[in-house]
Parts: sequence; structure tokens; C-alpha cells
Amino acid sequence: MAVTEETGAEPASARVDPTGDPLLRTRFSPPKRPATFLRRSRLVRHLDQALGTPLTMVNGAAGAGKTLLVADWAAGLTEPVAWLTTDTADQAPGIFWAYLLEALRAAGVPVTGDVGCPAEAAHVDQRTLTCLAADLERRDHTTVVVLDEFDRVTSREIAEQLQFVLHHAGRGMRLVLVSRTEPLLPLHRYRASGEITEIRNAELAFTSEEAHELLSRHGLHLGAGAVRALVERTQGWAAGLRLCALAARQGADADAYLKQFEADHSAVADFLLAEVLDRQPPGTQDLLLRISVLDRCCPDLVNALTLRTDAEPILAALQRENAFVHYLGHSWYSLHPLFAEILRAHLRERFPGLEPELRSRAAQWLRRSGALPDALVQGAAADDWEFTARAVVDDLAIGQLFTGLRSEELSALFARMSPEATGPAPDLVRAARELGLRDLDHGLEHLRRAEEALGRDGAGAGAGAAPARLSSALLEALAARLTGSPDRAERAAEQARLLRREVPGQLLDEHPEITALLLTHLGSARLWAGRFDDARTALSAVAGSPDGAATALPRWEALGHLALIDYLNGRPGPAEHKALAAAGQAERYSLPQRSLSGIGPLVLAAVLIDRDELDEAQALLDEAAVSQPLVEDPVVRAGRALTRGRLFLARGDARAALAAAADATVPAAVSSPWAEDHAALLASAAHLAEGHPEPARQAVERVAHHRRACAVEAARVRLAAGHPEGALDLLDSAPENDRPGPAVTVRATLVRARAALDTGDPTTARRLVARALLDGRRERLRRPFLEAGPWIRPLLSTGRPRELAAGWLLPGLGRYRAPGPAPPDGAPELAVEELSARERDVVRRVAEMRSTEEIAADLHVSVNTVKTHLKSIYRKLAVTRRGDAVRRARERRLL
Repeated sequence: MAVTEETGAEPASARVDPTGDPLLRTRFSPPKRPATFLRRSRLVRHLDQALGTPLTMVNGAAGAGKTLLVADWAAGLTEPVAWLTTDTADQAPGIFWAYLLEALRAAGVPVTGDVGCPAEAAHVDQRTLTCLAADLERRDHTTVVVLDEFDRVTSREIAEQLQFVLHHAGRGMRLVLVSRTEPLLPLHRYRASGEITEIRNAELAFTSEEAHELLSRHGLHLGAGAVRALVERTQGWAAGLRLCALAARQGADADAYLKQFEADHSAVADFLLAEVLDRQPPGTQDLLLRISVLDRCCPDLVNALTLRTDAEPILAALQRENAFVHYLGHSWYSLHPLFAEILRAHLRERFPGLEPELRSRAAQWLRRSGALPDALVQGAAADDWEFTARAVVDDLAIGQLFTGLRSEELSALFARMSPEATGPAPDLVRAARELGLRDLDHGLEHLRRAEEALGRDGAGAGAGAAPARLSSALLEALAARLTGSPDRAERAAEQARLLRREVPGQLLDEHPEITALLLTHLGSARLWAGRFDDARTALSAVAGSPDGAATALPRWEALGHLALIDYLNGRPGPAEHKALAAAGQAERYSLPQRSLSGIGPLVLAAVLIDRDELDEAQALLDEAAVSQPLVEDPVVRAGRALTRGRLFLARGDARAALAAAADATVPAAVSSPWAEDHAALLASAAHLAEGHPEPARQAVERVAHHRRACAVEAARVRLAAGHPEGALDLLDSAPENDRPGPAVTVRATLVRARAALDTGDPTTARRLVARALLDGRRERLRRPFLEAGPWIRPLLSTGRPRELAAGWLLPGLGRYRAPGPAPPDGAPELAVEELSARERDVVRRVAEMRSTEEIAADLHVSVNTVKTHLKSIYRKLAVTRRGDAVRRARERRLL
């Protein structure tokens, strides 16, 4: 070819490729960006790094937005950009390089005559490549070369030639490859030396914010929830979002269309079938159709479904080609959800009736491979409920309906179970689901039916039936707990103990939740019966079991019940410790909110009431009220009523306290001695607060000899009636085998102090008050002193009692004092406005500049509880902002 004398470059004329065909100039122009195109700054910033690395690869699936992204970025460059859209005809090196040289010229990059032009389609002279590299290298500017749709170039020879030019052109050339697949260039070398910029499928996916802006440009203004759902369904796939937006814009209700649109009857389906499925050979198309029924797959599973042996290389190739097949790691893959949805519709059209058979085959394979959750999904989708229920029971997985982690998922799956599915396994699963939903009548009916089937004609005999019988024993223990039947729980536990010998040890090891749940149900039933020591034995075994997600909820429940036992025994400190440990279990394993309203929060609220931290107690009760536990037994119901009643009483609402005392008598197979006793204590205290000693006496004296706490309350009633000697007689005759903690002994000591004062012995009264203060100070038990009445104020005003009460019961020097009239007779005011221990914990973390979320995580409480603490802190410190609260706390030496 001729060379101009002025520039040494070839003249710009209509050119042809080595075969004599004209060069198609449309291949040298970047695509025009549509009016609705969205520039994504985060990707443009990433692409800017391409000017600093020799090679850039933008690699993604069809319709991922690769080409428009690079075209938009290239339009903003000051450097010359040579654009070439490659073609399948470019496999011949001569044709490829003829087009690339013309792309440089079209971009205004002069090519010297030394470079020449390929004369043969199948061959390129090495001198042409050498001269081109040298020409680019000695220029004083960088040339950006963009090769779009480079996945069409599969010639290793071309890749090696391109690598040669790129290497020797140095800073004179920056190569940008836009491709669905990884090119044949030695990418590992570029990665090792940090000389490559890569943007891949995951980064190309639209975020919810970007999708919202894109839809707005199409005239669609959707709520954040609708946008998130669409992004989740499309996985941020650019073409999917655009096609959905275009289709939705044509309808009357775009929001409804995007929620209900059927991917298999849309432009999305047309695009994926044409651009992805139809590009594959027939055998691969068949494979894709068959694996569309799977949420995830591995080569062995695919071979089982397709009855072939070459799934591994096919899946790997599809993933490399970005054919909407994603690699999950460890030889597992998944299809893009929209692609899978469209393929399933195509499968039903081409092979009617094949889908259930494929799903059943997959379920069998998955179960044999130990992937039970996936096997259950496939079995349910195949409508094979006998297999699905039997898999749950025989694999001893029925306890997962109660562990909080998969409970809702399994319950929803089996909600679809056909009533035609009969037999022990379906009935056991139905019973488990209904008991978990607190439908006792139906749950017990299905359990009875399952047990009859297991026992009929020896069906329950043999090692093969042991898992089903052990599952039945677990549900029996749960039923006993829910109905308050301790004897039934004992029988179920004994049956389970014997059955464990028949169940394979490996199966028991895989499902530690079975034993943990059994012991928790047994412990709760024993606690309801008032057998605290026996209950503690069962519950401690659960609480001390090895950590693990499978047993997190039973440990949480066991710790909560152990906390209740401590509290009922008058030991708020140990009770609080166990309840906080239970909360730690919930936080650590992210147990669902539905699981978090059991005994533990109630015990914490009760402890806070004893300390007169009423706002905090109310916050815990309110939080527990908005959710329902997976298992709510009589212990929880009685505990909730009693705690609410004590809070009502502490706030001065005696009528509400009386109503709560009545609610504490919950229906159960047997009555609970401690629930009845504490209901009587609450009712007596409420009557006494209203100034009615006779109803108070009637409420408590019938239980006065049951436990020491009852004797103390009965003695308080006698004091109120003017009988100090009778009060002391009751205390002296209290049960000897009952050794309560400080919550009871402090009240008993105050009763003795009041009796001493009433009989004319103020010295003994002062000494007893000092002893009560010593016992109560460690646990910060304020309520006994606040409930004692006006007689105690003079005794707290001087001497040893005043010293012992300072700082926690009486306001300390310089501390905030609630506004209002001073106490009569110069008596000290009880400190009801002092910051609680938990509030001081919160203030310390506020001073460390921690966020509300960080404080909640550190203290193992919810964000709402922290907000409640902050409101109380602001009120007590008379401030409205965090900074002022910290400053005021430092002034008062709280920090």
C-alpha cells in the first residue's frame, strides 16, 4: 500500500480485509447510550484504573451492561480510543489484525507504513506485529484499545499475538477486553504483577439504589421495598431490570406488574433463551433444562439427573462463559434465579410430567448425600410428602421444628403437605408443626394417631422404627410441658432414654438438639410441679452442653428456667446472671425474635422491679409482649402474669395487680404450688396496699406454711392488723427446709424490725434495719424498703442505717434529688432517681462515643432497650442530649 510523504502513514481510503471483502465500519463505533442510560460512578471510578494497567477485563454475563459501561467511560477520555466489536469471523489472524489496524486509524491514531497490512487471511507477518508495537511504544500518548465481545475470538494464535503487541507497546497501549468469558491471555501473570484491572459480574450487578434511579429514568417511581424485591429476583442483572421496566411502563399499574410478572412470558425470557440457551449445543441445553429444578447442584447430582457422566466439565465451561451459571465453591453451582425460572417453564412445555420425576430423583440423591434441607425442598416440590415427612423423622430432624433456626422454614414447607399423606411420619410432622403453633387440640390428635400407627401390628418394633419412636417421645415430652403434666413428661423421658440405645450413635451425634429439647421439656414440667432440685438437674445438663447453633435455643430456655428457680428462691443476683447468659445465647446465634419472649426477660424484669428500676422493667415486658415464643408453657404464662402484677403493684395500681394475680392461675393438668403461692402473695400485697388487711390475710394465710416467703407476707399482714407478736410467731414457725435468698430474708428482717418498733424496742429495730441494709445492699434491693412504710424513715436518718443506705438507697452528696416537698420530720428521702447499674453501663458507653447499636450488642440487649435506658437517663439527669448526659454524669462522679 502507498504511503504519504508528509506523515509516513498510509492514506485513509476505503479498505478491504485480506479476502477482499470491505471492512464493516460499524464495528469501529461504540454503541450509543440510550436516554435512560444510568452512569454508575463507582464503576467508572474503577475503570479509571485501566489507564494505569496494561490490561483491563470487563467480564460478565449477557446483558450485564458491560459494553455500555465501557462506552460511557471511553467517551470521557482525553486519550484516543480505538473501538472494535469483534466477530466470529475474526478467528483468522489476518482478518482480525486488518480490523484492529483499521480501528486505530478510525480513532485518529496514524499507523506508519512500516506496519503494513495483512495480505493473507490465515497469516500475519511477525514484522507487522513488531512494527505496530514499536510504533505505539514510541508515541508520546497512550492509545486505549477496546475489544468488545471478545468472547467471540477463540483463536489461541490471536491471543498470543495480542499479548506480544501489548507487552512490547509498553505505556503506549492500554487494552480493554469486554467479554462474557475469560480470554486466552495469561491472566495469572498480570494478576501476579498487579497489571490488570478487572470488573466482573458481581460488581456489574445493580445495587438497590442504582436500580431505583434506573427505574426512575424509565418513569417508574416505586417504593424501596418493591425495588429491593426486584433487585433480589434479578440479582441486579442490568438487562433484566431494563426489560422489566420497559414492560411495566406499558401497563396501568407498574408496581403490581413488577410484583406479579411471569418471567417465562416476557421479554426477559426471549432475551435469555436467545442469548444464552440457544447458543449452547443440544446436549448442554438438555442439561440446563433438567438442572433448572435445583436450587444448587454439583456434578454428581447433575449426572444423576441427566443420566450422563460429563457434567463437571460442562458446568465449569458454562460458569467460565458467564452463561448464568454461578460457582458457589466446593464443586457446587447455581443458576441465576430468573434463568432457572424461565428454563423450568421451558422444561414443562418440552417434557410434560418430567419435573416431578426429576425432583424426586434429586431428593433421593440429596438425602443419601446428607443434604437433608435441600432434599426436603425437592421432595415437597415433587409433592412426595410421604418421602419428605419420612426423611425428617428417620433422619431424627424433627427437633429442628423447635430450635428457632429453621423452625419457620420447615413449618411453612409442611403447611403445604397434602391431607392424603398418611402414616406415622406425616402425622408426627403434623403434630410437631401444630404443637409449635400452639394448636394443642390438633397437635395432640395427630400425635395420638401417629403413636397408634407405630404400635399397630408391631410397626413400632425394630431398630428401623427407633427414630420415629424417639421423635414421638420428644413430642410427648413437649405435650406434657405444654399441658403442665409432669408425670407424662417423666414417662416420655424414660421412654426416650431406653430408645436412645436403639438409635444409631452417629444419628444422635448429628442431632444434639433432640436430647437438649427433651431435657428442657422435662425440666420445665418439673419446675411447674415445684420440684426445683429435680428441674435444676435436667436444666443444668442442657445449659452446660457444648455450644452450637443446634442447641442454642434449648440452652437459652434452660438458662431462663434456671434463672426463674433462683428468683423464686429469693436470689436475684444469680437469677440475673443466668438470665443475661441466656440473652447472650440469643444474641450470639441470632435466634429469631419470635424465640426471645420466654422466661429470661421476665426474670430480668422481676429483678429490676426488686431494685425499683421500673422503667427498665416495663421496657423488657413491652418487648416480650410483641413476640411469641416457639414454645409457651404454663411456666411462662404464670411468670408473665406474676411479673406484670408486681410491676402494677410497684407503680401503685393495686387493682391491676389483683387481676394479674388471678391470671397467674393458668389452666394445666396439675396445679403449680409456687404459682399458687406467689399469686397469693401478690394478691395479699395488693389488698394490703389498698388498706384492706382482712382480704390480705384471707389471701395469704392459707399458704403461710408452704414456704418462708409466704410466712413473711402473712407476718406483714398481721403487723398491719396490729399484731406484732403474731407476726413474729409466723416467722419463727416458717418451714425449716426452706433456705431462701436475700430477697426473702431482707423482707423478713424488716418485719422483725417493725415488730420490735411496735413493741417499744427502737434499738433492736435500728439494729435489724441495719442488718437488712447489709443484706440488701449487695443486690440493690430497694423495693422491700420502699414498701415498708413511713415507720422506716426515722430509722434511716441517723447512725449506722444512714451510712449503710447512702449511695444506693438514700441520695448521695451532690446527687440529683427529685423535686417535691421534703419528707416529714426531717427524715431522709429514699433515692428513687439514682441511675441504675444498667443505666450507668449505658452512660459509660455513651461517653466512649459508641452508637446505640454498638451499646446494644455489647450489653446483649435490644436497641429498643438501650433507647429506653437513654430516655430514663435523660429524665433522671435532667438533660435532653447525649453530650449533656455525659457531662452531668461526670459532674456527679458517675463516670
